[in-house]
Amino acid sequence: MNRPRLFLVTPPEFDTGDMAAKLEQAFAGGDIACVMIYMPGAGTKEIQSAAEVLVPVIQQGGAAAIVYRDTQAAGRSGADGVHVDTSLEDVKLAVESFQPERIVGTGGTKLRHEAMELAETGVDYIFFGKLDLPEKESAHEKTLSSAAWWAELFSTPCVALAGNTIETLAEVAATTADFVALKDALWNSGGDITSLVAEANGILDAHPFPKDD
Repeated sequence: MNRPRLFLVTPPEFDTGDMAAKLEQAFAGGDIACVMIYMPGAGTKEIQSAAEVLVPVIQQGGAAAIVYRDTQAAGRSGADGVHVDTSLEDVKLAVESFQPERIVGTGGTKLRHEAMELAETGVDYIFFGKLDLPEKESAHEKTLSSAAWWAELFSTPCVALAGNTIETLAEVAATTADFVALKDALWNSGGDITSLVAEANGILDAHPFPKDD
């Protein structure tokens, strides 16, 4: 697919059964590349328990299931990969133990040279945007500028976090990031999840990658 793809991030807290149902609704709306199971305040046992339910739903929907930070829970639940943003050393360890069979992603840095250092570990993607900050209507300016800079210069795929409205997808897709991440825009809008994902894909369809000369 020659345009940015959707990368969903779960809310930080959720009821697992309810989340599984919402994910099924999301997949009914169209293409989704990845879903990150984002539970920053939970322990390994709780994350693993949720992932064991959600990973099959995500994989059945045709997406990659990524577990946030917890390599043990990711490994035991059969997830497709892990997102590690704690330190450069932790990223290197995850790459050694998970690749090439599974995905390792990273992010969370505001500094360009740090992003380049992280990419040199061989990660599968770099994530721009702070998952733990309250989302605004638009994507953060730093996220947009970093994604545009990265997409133009580097081959490692990048993910850019959108704001908390579906409309914000257009500005993020314009950076030519490989993936556009949605969190609050999907789960907190109160709208129909299937329709929102369909609308999101429609916006992304309107932003094909520029063809190489």
